[in-house]
Amino acid sequence: METGTQQQTKRNMSVGKWISTTIIVIVVLIVGSNSYAQVEYGHVGLYKTFGKLNDNILGPGMHFKIPFVQTVIQVNTQVTKTETDTTASSKDLQPVSTHVAVNYSVNKESAYNLMNNIGGNYDTVIINPAVQEIVKEVTARYQAEELIAKRDVVAGEISEHLTSRLAKYDLIVNEINIVNFKFSDAFNQSIEAKQVAQQQALKASNDLKRIQIEAQQKIAQAEAEAEALKLKKQEVTPELVQLKQIEVQEKALEKWDGKLPQVTGGATPFIDIESLTGQR
Repeated sequence: METGTQQQTKRNMSVGKWISTTIIVIVVLIVGSNSYAQVEYGHVGLYKTFGKLNDNILGPGMHFKIPFVQTVIQVNTQVTKTETDTTASSKDLQPVSTHVAVNYSVNKESAYNLMNNIGGNYDTVIINPAVQEIVKEVTARYQAEELIAKRDVVAGEISEHLTSRLAKYDLIVNEINIVNFKFSDAFNQSIEAKQVAQQQALKASNDLKRIQIEAQQKIAQAEAEAEALKLKKQEVTPELVQLKQIEVQEKALEKWDGKLPQVTGGATPFIDIESLTGQR
């Protein structure tokens, strides 16, 4: 039979094995979980070994790595937006604040060069300063009113220069939008006054055209009436005049009772009864 000491020793050994097994399992799990890394969709991965980047580009998915030695950093290659505010002066020395939104993406094949040379904060190190410099350069070429009227042209010029600038760092400019131009209150008031003056001038011009058209219409109407009257005069012949006189005499005869007025206040109209009765 085993003594109490032996039984205690076996129990201690059993507990020790259980603890060792547990530790081994935990270590294996820790090592296993650090033996792979997952690169998210829309990203590429780069191995980093003791702080040094590897130029091997990893696509989305699971990738093995050396536990506790290597890490995998992810670089977003999806279209990303950054917004920048810039204060500059126009060609006519009007202060203008510009709010610009830039949609850009990272060239997948060149992610190593970007991260190795610039780092992960390339938007604040490269993009925003470039946007500010180029916006100042472009707005200085236009009058303040031209910046408003030619917004698309200005945005296209900014996009062209920014695309060329960021291509050096393997960054792709997908789109640029000028969200807002903000001018001084004095300039805004002058623009408003100019627009009011233009509207008033347009109204005056339209009124003048309306008056001219109405005058032309009246002239045309008067000419038409004069022409009609001229034609009517041409239709009046001696025969027509004689016929009208006969009609008047006939109407007077129909109303006459055969008696001459005893008192007259003027000349008595002469009626040729014989011509009406056909007697001589």
